[in-house]
Amino acid sequence: MQRTLILVKPDGVQRSLIGQIISRFEQRGLKLVGMKFLQMSQALAEQHYAVHAARPFYQSLVSYITSGPVVAMVWEGKDAIAAARSTMGATNPVAAAPGTIRGDLGMEIGRNLVHGSDSPENAEKEVNLFFSEAELVAWARSADPWIRE
Repeated sequence: MQRTLILVKPDGVQRSLIGQIISRFEQRGLKLVGMKFLQMSQALAEQHYAVHAARPFYQSLVSYITSGPVVAMVWEGKDAIAAARSTMGATNPVAAAPGTIRGDLGMEIGRNLVHGSDSPENAEKEVNLFFSEAELVAWARSADPWIRE
């Protein structure tokens, strides 16, 4: 099974969309194996967004993600990264398809509600940045045979 990191960003928390966002991933069939509510430190934000350090929007990205609490989650499933990214929708909410989190609930790229890992390599790095192995729960879900073959 593949794992992916999902963050409900400060705008999603402030708009009271945490439950709705979690529900979208549950309904998709992904399995939650780790979750925490936290205020990201400057250092954690810089590590998390290090890939964008040379880009002009880096500082505003770090400032925004540290401006309020986030919900960090690890979801697991077959092709979890692709499934999560299609559930979230395009980075720019105006371009995101209806039925996606961003397409239904977002309006601007700088307030796009969620972050999701974009590759297996980044997922591993991001999961390890936010969670220790002891914080991730291996559990049997009785619905799994009804979700995947």
